[in-house]
Amino acid sequence: MSDTMQHDKSQDLYYERLKLFFLTAAFFCVIGAYTVAKELKNSVIAHTVGVDYIPLVRTGVMFALIPVLFLYSNLIDRLRRYQILCVCSGAFAVLGLVFAYLLGQPGIGILNTDESPYRLFGWFFYFFVEGYSPFVVSVFWAFANSINSPEEARNNYGLMVSGSKLGGMLTAGLAMILLTLRTADGNQLYTDVTNHQILLIGTSVMLLMVPIIITIMMKKIPGRYLHGYEAVYQVEKERKHGEGAGVLAGLVMLIKYPYVLGIFGMTFFYEVVSTVLSYLSVKMARDIGSTASESLWYLLKIILFTHLVGFFISLFGTSVLFRALGVKRCLFLIPVSTGAILLYYMLNVTSAGALLIALVALRSINYAFSYPLRESLYIPTIKEIKFKSKSWIDAFGSKFAKTSGSTFNIFAQWIGKSSASYMTTYSFFFAGVVGLWGLTAWLLGVRFDRAVAKDEVIGIENES
Repeated sequence: MSDTMQHDKSQDLYYERLKLFFLTAAFFCVIGAYTVAKELKNSVIAHTVGVDYIPLVRTGVMFALIPVLFLYSNLIDRLRRYQILCVCSGAFAVLGLVFAYLLGQPGIGILNTDESPYRLFGWFFYFFVEGYSPFVVSVFWAFANSINSPEEARNNYGLMVSGSKLGGMLTAGLAMILLTLRTADGNQLYTDVTNHQILLIGTSVMLLMVPIIITIMMKKIPGRYLHGYEAVYQVEKERKHGEGAGVLAGLVMLIKYPYVLGIFGMTFFYEVVSTVLSYLSVKMARDIGSTASESLWYLLKIILFTHLVGFFISLFGTSVLFRALGVKRCLFLIPVSTGAILLYYMLNVTSAGALLIALVALRSINYAFSYPLRESLYIPTIKEIKFKSKSWIDAFGSKFAKTSGSTFNIFAQWIGKSSASYMTTYSFFFAGVVGLWGLTAWLLGVRFDRAVAKDEVIGIENES
């Protein structure tokens, strides 16, 4: 009996590690592709539509993604969890190849150096890349949350994120090398158009690897090791197919359950702060770089440092803090650390280096610590919340947050750039955001701990 138990335990550990390997490999590709695509988006929009119109474009994203959300909701009702990830990653890979071709078209792509709000290609490309987060990155997390237990999340999410940081560093580093290649006479080896096309094709090929990896994983790992949170698995197994379906189910549950609204709050507050700092960094990149490739190189430098710092945080800090402090305290640590970063920036606001350090620190903590922690909050929820409510949060909700941040950027520009008004406006804004963020984090942590301790399934209360 003892030998049998030891064999079962060894087998459980083997499949848990195998699952971690496949998920890490897939996440490596997802973040590797997203890292470059995200900065391509900023470079293209700055040199087609213009930096001054970025707040307006970000507002447009919020509405442009709503029709896609309805299509995605229908997809969730028709496909299995892993199939949703395969279809979404494959679709974005194909669209990436299409945009790579259009980048080189005269009058449409970046061969046209005239900046104008009527350059529709810049708008559409920005909308496309903005869809990566809710329909590729977030779908990956939704899938991971559906096949991992809270204990597996505590033990493995830090390592999984470390793998993704390696993917981000690899693609950002290779992209920077490409952009610095020179001919014998010192000129850029490839044109701006060719550089951007090579990078976009590379991200698309990387994204095409995700369906392959996930399909192999589903064949190699027995189904019993893919249940995730057992209480949720048992509930969903008893529910009829299609129960809870509907394109608005995710939005309804977002409003109905305070727990889900709390997760939205964690995303909202981060995106507002990030949008304010990111806008300042894009303006700096546009001022520094005379060409699209030079601006892109500067933005890639920021994201390379972000992944490097994030790698060490996720490898040595994320899982350790999860186990040592628990979810509730870790959640509260997020707004506290953000407040410290913002205080540093405001005390050194005239320094260009301070903005770089603040942005790298904010993004590193978010991607390496806050993101996996926030995602683990979905584990005790039903499929509709994991996929549908999450898509509303990461698409419409996230873009609403960016719109709010962009609105503040417009307001701050209108107020003026004198030192006194700048400090006062930004200080009050950041203090208010961090304060509300801290309250939300604490209450959300209390609710998560109670749910897991009692084996609750969030999303079926009041259901018949």
